[in-house]
Amino acid sequence: MTEEKTKELGAERLKRIQDAYDMKVPDRIPVTLNMGYMLARLEGMTYVELEQNPDRALKALEKWALYFQPDSISGGAISGAPNIILGDRLTKWPGHGLPDDQPFQFVEGEYMTADEYDDLLNDPGDFALRKFMPRVFTELEGLSMLPPIAMMLLAHGSMGSLTVLKSPPVMKAIDALLKAAQANVDSMQPMMKIGQRMAELGFPSAMDMGSMGVAPFDFVGDTLRGMKGVMMDMYRRPEKLLSAMDKFRKINFEACLQAYKMTGRKVVLFPLHRGSDGFMSLEQFDTFYWPQLRDFMLDLIEAGMIPTMFYEGIWDERLDYLAELPKGKTRGMFDRSNMFRVKDVLGDVMPISGGFPVSRLQVGSLEGLRDFTKE
Repeated sequence: MTEEKTKELGAERLKRIQDAYDMKVPDRIPVTLNMGYMLARLEGMTYVELEQNPDRALKALEKWALYFQPDSISGGAISGAPNIILGDRLTKWPGHGLPDDQPFQFVEGEYMTADEYDDLLNDPGDFALRKFMPRVFTELEGLSMLPPIAMMLLAHGSMGSLTVLKSPPVMKAIDALLKAAQANVDSMQPMMKIGQRMAELGFPSAMDMGSMGVAPFDFVGDTLRGMKGVMMDMYRRPEKLLSAMDKFRKINFEACLQAYKMTGRKVVLFPLHRGSDGFMSLEQFDTFYWPQLRDFMLDLIEAGMIPTMFYEGIWDERLDYLAELPKGKTRGMFDRSNMFRVKDVLGDVMPISGGFPVSRLQVGSLEGLRDFTKE
């Protein structure tokens, strides 16, 4: 294919995707592929090889992009190097806690006890640095030796406390942080190379993501209290939970705003974990999940950003809530919701995507797969 034809196809695909996001009627429905670990399976690689050999991953992605001819494609494994360096207790990775051909896993735990809400609310930053991080990361346990960070407000009067930085456990933690930071920088280079190469082949990016948003309820439940803890908190200490959620909404918004100002990228991706039909009643959803998430989304919209929500699980009972959102200001990716009902309720509210079970690619028949795709 000539370079001119490739550019023409790339422009057509980009317009098709953008028309869909703008809630116009494109010439056809855009198809985007996130290959993830499937790239390794197609190539006969282990998941460890996919992560550790970015050049081979790029060649494999080129091959399958040209074969499938989607409108947009992304791929390659998520690098777990920073997590592994820090001794992250919350995750396991191929070759590190898992077999070489198993996808990474999130290992939930309770890293903030129920009686620590006041400490968290009083100073979230200090709690994160001196309590949470030493508990979650084995290599950062030395950070628990640091004095209260607010003592730095004494300026020259706090210099004496700096001697703790020379203690072996703290030096070990600082060294681990620097190594993890470098690993994160190193992992970004292959990702940028992949994106650039796909664009050269006529496959534009379908999502120019700038930052990550977290529903305030998930912020508390995912890494701090765990599912069991946060569910019990709804009954035993609802006011503390609501106060923490309000604080985290503001903290997360400031982080997204800072990223937007630095990069100019508007998309804020939200993977929503605990808000679907099976996790809580509508009454609980209306108290602990939706109001805080809605306000977060509205703050982002007002600041010029685009909340892009991955509605994990089934949201059929919650679609009327989503219909309250400003038209055309958010994007909705749906997991296992009834896509016909999603279209009926939200078709004029947001661009919608998803609804295609990945399991069908693994165990479904070819005829059934084609029929489902057409449907």
